[in-house]
Amino acid sequence: MCKIIPVPYRVLIKKLKKLGLEGPHHGSKHPYMVIGDIVIILPNPHQGEDVDVKLIKSILKDAGISRDEWLSV
Repeated sequence: MCKIIPVPYRVLIKKLKKLGLEGPHHGSKHPYMVIGDIVIILPNPHQGEDVDVKLIKSILKDAGISRDEWLSV
């Protein structure tokens, strides 16, 4: 089985859009994306830094996206 690996912020956004999330919208402190009535808070983008695996897993759990769905896009 493949592992979830750290990805750049732009890749995270592209994959989440392919999985049905809308946004990113800019909130007061952090951007967020919406899927149905669920709001997913995203990290602020930092140039040159990848989004950590722990944070990706947390976002996937909150959005109800399985590991296999994430790896398929």
